[in-house]
Amino acid sequence: MKILYFYPENPLSFSQGNNSRALSLLNYFKDRSIHLDFVGEHSDVFTEDSIQELKKENLIQNGYLLKKKKKSSSIIRYYLDYSFPRKLNSRFKDFDRTKFGYKDQFLKIISDTDYDVVIISYVYWSSLFNAQLKGNKTKWIVDTHDFLTSQFQDNKKFSLDKYFKKEIDLMKKFDNVWVISHEEKYLFSQFLKIPVHLVTHSLPKVETSSNTEKNIDIVYVASDNFHNIKSADWFFKEVYPLLSLDVRITVVGKINKHIPKLQNVENLPFVKDLDEIYKRSRIAICPMLSGTGLKIKVIESLSHGLPVVCTERGVDGLINKTNNGCLASNDSLLFSTYIERLLNDSDFYNKNHLEAKNFFESNFDTKRTYEVLDTIFSCQ
Repeated sequence: MKILYFYPENPLSFSQGNNSRALSLLNYFKDRSIHLDFVGEHSDVFTEDSIQELKKENLIQNGYLLKKKKKSSSIIRYYLDYSFPRKLNSRFKDFDRTKFGYKDQFLKIISDTDYDVVIISYVYWSSLFNAQLKGNKTKWIVDTHDFLTSQFQDNKKFSLDKYFKKEIDLMKKFDNVWVISHEEKYLFSQFLKIPVHLVTHSLPKVETSSNTEKNIDIVYVASDNFHNIKSADWFFKEVYPLLSLDVRITVVGKINKHIPKLQNVENLPFVKDLDEIYKRSRIAICPMLSGTGLKIKVIESLSHGLPVVCTERGVDGLINKTNNGCLASNDSLLFSTYIERLLNDSDFYNKNHLEAKNFFESNFDTKRTYEVLDTIFSCQ
């Protein structure tokens, strides 16, 4: 079997949870000895060196990066194939992230090799789909990652019915749809007649060691997207002042650019091995106030048996909203109370630690997701 997998960013970059999800899929294909070619989007941080690193790790066979063509290279095609269509469809331009030249480059990659499966990540890259190449041999899959209509609701021209219809219509072009959360599977399957598969994020079970010193009370991992910036602002303005200054907090990721410097807060914009941070931590937080889909950092925390204190958005995508190792509240006082109780009540901590561990093993252990993927690809 030969698979072409499109994912725009570098899966080896640990700055965002979605990259971890992509890497977990690459590891599945590697484990199953499936021939995998990879296509990404060229950027300052995703270059040919990154492709070579993916090859070195034996995660891909061949790698390609889509590069924007200059308008001057073909003025007529620029206007006819790219500029005019985008202006005519300006209301839904958010659903198309391709740039001039991307579709031609992608078509050439597909045309040069007979692929059994082509996987496109995110609905807003679905314009890479080519109807002429869809046939009995090549199956096209869109891995949605997220419910995009919700992401666009603050747009000036947003209309729920039109945006949702557009998202569904784009998915209808494909043979299969992958979703990452139970809520999205329920929602999309109501409007799609093609198969909708739940392919959630998976991680290998982590064996915890009692010898590791737990010198981090709270770990908070986040990138600097709009949702995380708003959430971090809420936590440090509304919750942090309610906590004891003896509580040791470590913040990991680009979100550090948007939080104040505080005496009991360690700021780590980048770490090479996030697992080591989790192993040294007692609990994790996920104070998300908006956004959709499964929160990858919550799953990573649960894989280490860490209880997670989160808002209601933090348990999105989980089949169980309670008894799962997560304590959820949008009330700042209760949020801080959960933290203090976990840190000071060993019985309460152990109960939530075991729930986190058991819930993860039952739903997100690599073995579970591999079984789902094996079933999907055995049917191709």
